[in-house]
Amino acid sequence: MVKTPAELDRMRASGRLLASVFEMLDRQVLAGMSTLAINDLVERYIVGDCAARPASKGQYGFAYVLNSSINHVVCHGVPDAGAIVRDGDIVNLDITLEKDGFIADSSKTYLVGDVGPQARRLVQAAQGAMWAGIGQVRPGARLGDIGHAIERHAKKLGYSVVREYCGHGIGREMHEEPSVLNFGRPGTGAVLREGMTFTIEPMLNQGSRKVVSEADEWTVVTADGKLSAQFEHTVAVTATGVEVLTLRSDETPPRRG
Repeated sequence: MVKTPAELDRMRASGRLLASVFEMLDRQVLAGMSTLAINDLVERYIVGDCAARPASKGQYGFAYVLNSSINHVVCHGVPDAGAIVRDGDIVNLDITLEKDGFIADSSKTYLVGDVGPQARRLVQAAQGAMWAGIGQVRPGARLGDIGHAIERHAKKLGYSVVREYCGHGIGREMHEEPSVLNFGRPGTGAVLREGMTFTIEPMLNQGSRKVVSEADEWTVVTADGKLSAQFEHTVAVTATGVEVLTLRSDETPPRRG
């Protein structure tokens, strides 16, 4: 759905607040914390410091403000007092925030303590795949261009791309049209128009792209038990390209090639 300039301003405000949530987390020592403690910390920050609403809480019956996905968990990990983040882990924190009626959505995979080189390489690849997709966004491009760039980047580095989950339109609702797949053929799919807002959120696996849903009906893990990593930003199509609405202060988008 195309947003008006006024709506985009509100989405920018939500995006800036969500970026500040991750900047707060960057200052934390995650090793030794339970994922439920991280959830509670984020909820206090969003409600108190941001004067905003954690948009995930209550969505589809979900009781928490974030998804916490450790190591072989691909996505939708449920915060738990017994799930302790340990030195050497990778953990994806996927967070949404609503302010003045508009929602922003972003995730980051954290390297916790002394992370091994293979895990570190996977996380770097996942972040690079996200930026490869974002780099395709401009008026007149197509959704297939985004997915193709993501999958090409991942495969070049030896990783598989999860196909069951994807990016999505976002605005007043957390999930709007269109679906933004992490694979595709260039020159296919819906045409991007100025004012469109959506997320780009590739999930890369070390091994097979196959995933399995656990008994809680939320948590998704790799079928082979190997590591998975994800990054996500909310973006807007501008007159000349793309604006990353959830950009953090430590990030500089790669220049277009």
